[in-house]
Amino acid sequence: MTLKAVMDVISIWLIPLIIVSVLTFGLIKKIPIYETFIDGAKDGLKVTVEIVPYLLAIMVAVGMLRASGAIELLQSILGGILNRFDIPVDVLPVMIVRSLSGSAVLGLFSDIASQHDVESYTTKLAAIMVGSSETTFYILAVYFGAVGIKKIRHALLTGILSDCVGIIAAIAVARWLFL
Repeated sequence: MTLKAVMDVISIWLIPLIIVSVLTFGLIKKIPIYETFIDGAKDGLKVTVEIVPYLLAIMVAVGMLRASGAIELLQSILGGILNRFDIPVDVLPVMIVRSLSGSAVLGLFSDIASQHDVESYTTKLAAIMVGSSETTFYILAVYFGAVGIKKIRHALLTGILSDCVGIIAAIAVARWLFL
């Protein structure tokens, strides 16, 4: 049996096995499974209601950046500097929006992939950037907002620094592999 066949079998049966294991453990420990599930769902709904304002703020910020022309303005201002380092100006929106929203950056990446050839350096660089950093502001809004953490200064600075390192690493890797 090949490794791929083994992985296929594992991937098919892993989640049902986890579910059955949790239910069996709950029955053995005499935990009221359904009531516990409902309590967890209620808590999840409360958290969802608490983080909606943060998510709304992120969506508005991304929409404003795209609709206002701020990204295009930055592209025109920074175009010369980016070209000097062999960074296509089309990936600048990915650099900016990546730390705000994962779905927005996937939309931007889709635009880049449809405008450029899939094998182009621009598309490959954008793909590496999409996978090399985290949605810092989304994490701060959702996870920190869910648990009520208000002092985010150090986490914000660390997140922005890691986003910058991710972008620089993506550029270095893309240059090394594709230029």
